[in-house]
Amino acid sequence: MNLHEYQAKRLFAEHGIPIPRGEVAYTPEEARRIAQDLGGKVVVKAQVLTGGRGKAGGVKLAANPNEAEQRAADILGMKIKGLTVNKVLVDEMAPGGIAQELYLAALIDRGGRRPMIMASAAGGMDIEEVADKTPEQIHTVHVDPALGVRGYQTTYLAQRMGLPRELWREFHGIVANLYNCFKANDASLTEINPLIITGEGKLMALDGKFSVDDNALSRQPRLAEMRDVEEEPLAEAEARRTGITFIQLDGNIGCMVNGAGLAMATMDITKLYGGEPANFLDIGGGARADQVATALRLILSDPKVEAVLFNIFGGITRGDEVARGILTALEQIETDVPMVVRLAGTNAEEGLALLAEADMMTAATLSEAAQKAVAAANQATGRAS
Repeated sequence: MNLHEYQAKRLFAEHGIPIPRGEVAYTPEEARRIAQDLGGKVVVKAQVLTGGRGKAGGVKLAANPNEAEQRAADILGMKIKGLTVNKVLVDEMAPGGIAQELYLAALIDRGGRRPMIMASAAGGMDIEEVADKTPEQIHTVHVDPALGVRGYQTTYLAQRMGLPRELWREFHGIVANLYNCFKANDASLTEINPLIITGEGKLMALDGKFSVDDNALSRQPRLAEMRDVEEEPLAEAEARRTGITFIQLDGNIGCMVNGAGLAMATMDITKLYGGEPANFLDIGGGARADQVATALRLILSDPKVEAVLFNIFGGITRGDEVARGILTALEQIETDVPMVVRLAGTNAEEGLALLAEADMMTAATLSEAAQKAVAAANQATGRAS
């Protein structure tokens, strides 16, 4: 789960990281009032759960409250990468302006299986772009969870970044506090980009990104309440309510699989044969017919889907239950989208028999199923063109 910038920065502030004063506005009039309270000169920033807000015109400077009201009117209601802006963050301008922009993050290094601090003097831009073009500007240290961030680690980072020595102590405090915030909230990423050196020679978190491990939300009820359901795709929200793991992608072949690893393998095989998955969907290890029906409705709610590939390996999941779920969903949904089903394992023969009676397309192997699904999608694309 991702948080908005204003939510991330509030969590940062709770852990002692300096941030600009600011409030969220839902109307231009509220933006004007906030700007007055902050002294007039402010930054008005769209609050949507995506990057590229500045390039899209979602971040604007205002020299006075009147301008802040107009900037908010310009931003509210605009769309950024398909998301409608319903609120803006009105922040005071950095005291003394911005002398330098840095990058700082705490995240999980999955390869190293440890938390990691990542820092760079190349702040204010996409860190992936920095990693691609100038990887030597990115510096990292691993953190022992039993010890936390140590002084020698932040000294190393500060030296590598070319940070003025008089800021080293302050930098250590911010790094340590960012890691503590990361750890306390079961985050997968806490990012400050940019972390600025103000014109007054102080460090400040000007922007923030915060990603929480969904599996930890049961013990982070406060964070769970911060979820912005208005910006969550409707299909993903319904999937979450029904206990189905579902993520929409940009392809045209819907995938329904039981098990995350098998789902990834199915997507890989689909791409191997020239297809593009439209989603990641794991119905779980003991999916019932009603869950399968719900999952199929989720897949077919995407207008880009031109074929559906089922890959079910029955252990706890029963093949006949899956088949009944597919047939139940098709009784409720009118669709001409071609479907290919590969069933194996528990009660697979019974399930295949049910599907055969309904003239469903089946396959004996995953490779065969993927090829059939890709061919069906290509044929549908050809008809559409």
